[in-house]
Amino acid sequence: MRIFSYLFLLLLSTSSLAASKAYSPFETINQTGDKLFTRIAASQQQLEKFPELMRDIVEQELMPVIDYRYASYKILGKQLKKTSKEQREKFVQAMRHYLIRTYANALNQYKDQQVIYEDGKIKANAKMTSVNATIIDGNKPDIHITFQMRKNKKTGQWKAYDMVVEGISLLSSKRAEFSNRIAKYGIDQVIVELAAISS
Repeated sequence: MRIFSYLFLLLLSTSSLAASKAYSPFETINQTGDKLFTRIAASQQQLEKFPELMRDIVEQELMPVIDYRYASYKILGKQLKKTSKEQREKFVQAMRHYLIRTYANALNQYKDQQVIYEDGKIKANAKMTSVNATIIDGNKPDIHITFQMRKNKKTGQWKAYDMVVEGISLLSSKRAEFSNRIAKYGIDQVIVELAAISS
């Protein structure tokens, strides 16, 4: 649980840039951490009274640059072709709300850990890339993270769709979890379950 809690924190810190400006994946990661956590620090009094405010912060600062649709389709995997357009859209929206809740809960664990982001360059025509980062938390072992980033064809914006923490992919873990349930119970039941978890 500790690793995945940190994983969520790292994803949050990468993703609060305005969707209208196309940054490189490295710029996205380096420039958004300060903005997001500065807002959280400034909102501490309100958050103590109204913890649900964290969901609003996630909604406004994070979700515009999370490629939750692409991630949802990857999670569906082979099940994707077996679903209708309406079922896919419902699953995407249910997954979106699930992620908002998950990230908001993870942010409550933020204790001012130090994060070091990799800097670098990519080819002009690159569509996907990986960006590395390290979490330093006092006397605890460093945690190494790799962000999987994807470039939007229309906007040129880089978005995060997966993270690999110490060799464990969040996307692959969720795909194994949800695809098995979809195969066993059907996508409609899984959508109901996601909605219940996210409420």
